[in-house]
Amino acid sequence: MADADHETARRELVAGLRRRLDVDDRTLAALESVPRHAFVPERLQSRAYADRPLPIGHDQTISAPHMVAVMTDLLDVEAGDRVFEVGTGCGYHAAVVSEVVGPGNVYSVEYVPELAEAARDRLRRLGYDVTVRAGDGRTAFPDEAPFDAAYLTCAPTDGVPDPIVDRVRTGGRIVAPVGRAGAQRLVRLTVGDDGVDRENHGGVRFVPMQ
Repeated sequence: MADADHETARRELVAGLRRRLDVDDRTLAALESVPRHAFVPERLQSRAYADRPLPIGHDQTISAPHMVAVMTDLLDVEAGDRVFEVGTGCGYHAAVVSEVVGPGNVYSVEYVPELAEAARDRLRRLGYDVTVRAGDGRTAFPDEAPFDAAYLTCAPTDGVPDPIVDRVRTGGRIVAPVGRAGAQRLVRLTVGDDGVDRENHGGVRFVPMQ
């Protein structure tokens, strides 16, 4: 598919999301700016702008665009906010968030070293200033905390681990799928002085957190 065709497909995808989703224009503009086809295996690039997840290897997936839009919107971040991502995958979601918060403000950790290395190289090649490390989300980036927001692209079984919550400032938000396969819910936590407030945003299906 030629670059012009990818751009047309991306505009059509975002136009469809605008009709279906109640999300901010900044979020949709970010999705329209990021070349999703550059984040999927070459053999799948013709399907990059279908609104569905796609395999990226190592039993991981790139999330469907509507889910990236919903999660990014729920973060409620703006330019200059610092964001912690758990589960870099191919780097697509980090690129979308980076379009909202600006260069140098997304810190992402990926459990699979090969995916981390590939995502780091891909993001750099595409011009995204995102810090990517291989490791465990529970222990990553302690020196960069507190963050204004965090999100997980993998599902912890029993709720967002405390060490991740502790990396987000008071008033900050965490968006994550939680629960076992077949019973996962997308939640948004708002960190308060006396704990966290939880909102439920419907059923989802994500790979489990490792």
